[in-house]
Amino acid sequence: MKKLILSVAFVVLLLQANAQDNFSSVFKQINTEVQSNSQAYQNLKNATEKIGHRLTGSANGAKAEEFAYNLFKSYGFEVRYQPFEVESWDRKTLAVKVGNDKNSLSAVKAVTLAHSPVKANVTAELIDVGNGLEADYQPIKEKVKGKIALIYLGVLPGSPAGTASLHRSEKTAIATKYGAVGVVIINKVENGVLLTGTASVTGKLIPIPAVCIGLEDGMALKAKLKAAPQFAQIDMTNFSGMIKARNVIATLKGTSLPNEKIVVGGHLDSWDLATGAIDNGIGSFAIIDMARTFKKLKLQTKRTIEFVMFMGEEQGLLGSKAYVAQALKDKNLGQVRFMLNYDMTNDPKGFSTTRKEMEPLFKGWGAEVAKIDTGFKNLFQAGAGLHSDHQPFMLEGVPTGGGAGGKLPNNSGPFYHSDGDGFHLVDEQGLKNTVRYSSMLTYALANTAQIPVKRFTNAELKIFLESQKLKEPLKIAGEWKWGD
Repeated sequence: MKKLILSVAFVVLLLQANAQDNFSSVFKQINTEVQSNSQAYQNLKNATEKIGHRLTGSANGAKAEEFAYNLFKSYGFEVRYQPFEVESWDRKTLAVKVGNDKNSLSAVKAVTLAHSPVKANVTAELIDVGNGLEADYQPIKEKVKGKIALIYLGVLPGSPAGTASLHRSEKTAIATKYGAVGVVIINKVENGVLLTGTASVTGKLIPIPAVCIGLEDGMALKAKLKAAPQFAQIDMTNFSGMIKARNVIATLKGTSLPNEKIVVGGHLDSWDLATGAIDNGIGSFAIIDMARTFKKLKLQTKRTIEFVMFMGEEQGLLGSKAYVAQALKDKNLGQVRFMLNYDMTNDPKGFSTTRKEMEPLFKGWGAEVAKIDTGFKNLFQAGAGLHSDHQPFMLEGVPTGGGAGGKLPNNSGPFYHSDGDGFHLVDEQGLKNTVRYSSMLTYALANTAQIPVKRFTNAELKIFLESQKLKEPLKIAGEWKWGD
């Protein structure tokens, strides 16, 4: 009976959603415009060719900020920079050697993980800590101190069902806690692909050097450790210092509810190993083309939309944290009714959100989208994760969401954060699909009569984060604010 009542309630909500929102004619306009005139693919191609990588704080990063600003401006937007100053990091030199005799070591191909020390030169015995979780350290915790921890990046094949997959930064924090003097993380991608990324949960320097090595080298090292002790030397130099960066914000002012905002954001920055076409060119340039579409069609919205290019995501969500910090300071974060985040989004098949209560609206709008294109499957996902620009908003209780069910093009997943992340991996139609479906969702959110969710209270937020199993990673990161 309870299930029947809930089903009836859902149908009623769905009917109400369809009654209050009839956006099908605008959705069709958006579809035609994007399919015929999208500039996302060409703009991203131009950026990868003219700028290259988009590392925050670098000359290329500043060029990327200007590139985005000028595009928004060319489409007729009111655009502003949101400058912020943070401690930034950049790699300089690295040499990693391993072997069974510390006086006779052989070079191994490696890449430095971000926020490693400015200078480090350590030689020590390696210790295999499997997946690098707290449970992996318990049987050997007395043996870790003074050694270099060898850790698998994701979850090792053969691990028990349900084994957690922590971020590399969280695994590095745990290794540091147990007294490791260095971290060697094994990438899980075949053919020697090396991934960079931050090893810091705070976005500040970590006390020990951390590097990534290839899958084949790493698994061979694990096998050797079973037979005899192995040693490693990590010798590196890096840069760390205060740098200036700028979020880029294009605003479409709302008509009847101008003080309610829909923030549509994605990170413009990339790592320096490649051009970041997938991470996050396909997300950020989709957003720019969404903005172009709104202007081209002269769409008006009840709520204000801010299209935001965040910088510094790769180095610790620096730009989105700066945005939220400024909004808290100005006491206007409450104006943000919803935040949509596009990070490596490609060809979505539905909509996602942290708030289950949005299902009737999202499914109602999605049904209209599916009538236009049956490739859109009207999936709905409710849940939460970390490590992208939605996080600072979510941790202040703001509802967040984006695309659901898409797949990265051309087997590009293994190459994110690597020197293989180039424009050749981008799929033009997949990018168009992100633009058109996400434009429709944004338009609907900005025009629906009522958004049925509000910011979580502090107590509600705690319960929600616990339900999403985010307490442990947030505690490791020092972002669990409840103290228990």
